[in-house]
Amino acid sequence: MTVNHQLPTTKNERVEEVFDLFIKHMQGFFEEAKLNHEEYTNFVNWADRLGKSGELPLYADVFLETHVLQAMYTELPGTQPSLLGPYYVENAPFVEPDENGVVELPQREDEEGELFYFSGTVKNVDGEILKNAEVDFWQNDASAKYSNFDSDAPDFNLRGRFVTDDEGRFTVKTFLPVPYAIPDQGPTGEFLGYMDQHPMRPAHLHIMFKSEGHETLITQVFFEGDEWMETDVAQGVREELITDPVDKGDYKEAHLEFVLRKEN
Repeated sequence: MTVNHQLPTTKNERVEEVFDLFIKHMQGFFEEAKLNHEEYTNFVNWADRLGKSGELPLYADVFLETHVLQAMYTELPGTQPSLLGPYYVENAPFVEPDENGVVELPQREDEEGELFYFSGTVKNVDGEILKNAEVDFWQNDASAKYSNFDSDAPDFNLRGRFVTDDEGRFTVKTFLPVPYAIPDQGPTGEFLGYMDQHPMRPAHLHIMFKSEGHETLITQVFFEGDEWMETDVAQGVREELITDPVDKGDYKEAHLEFVLRKEN
């Protein structure tokens, strides 16, 4: 049986431009690194194992994405983006706030953890309040696992979408996340061993903001005093996104302001 693979019918100049730049800089890299052919072959074989294991997205998220984001956004105004991460799930349920404007994430009746209220205000770089901005929020549970992946929790546990109020504000009732280790039993873990690097990420919240006429902001929120803050394996910590939760007795609370960039 003959399989016909349909090829592109028109030239993509942008692909050609990026590829030419890639080759140019790779040649410079090989000259500087002085790799021999055996080292190159070992890298190709490792990369082949990485792809076959399904860990390529994990590796790219942990070791590449943060540098891409910093190159793109460090000099720009607005809240700095951080990693999307491998545990994002599309189409989380929409959650309506209660009479006090508090959104409670889907959770088990016996959900463990320290009760936490996280609030935010969403503006743009011109200082304009962004009402009805969509907020997509997800995190791990007290067992350091994410629903829909390696957790025994129901799908979309501690995941939800909602919108900001007329003042651009939101408040989420949830639990403090905990640090966790990225998967380290495959080729990604092999790389960590070569680098003598631990697999830990500090505790964090994931948040994605969408508002018409603005760039989507994907970012993370971190917590003062976390033991892995300075050595985050993914280097995803941003100084402006570190919070220091206030102890209110039965719960803790924290607040941040998020600033979106306008679309060009």
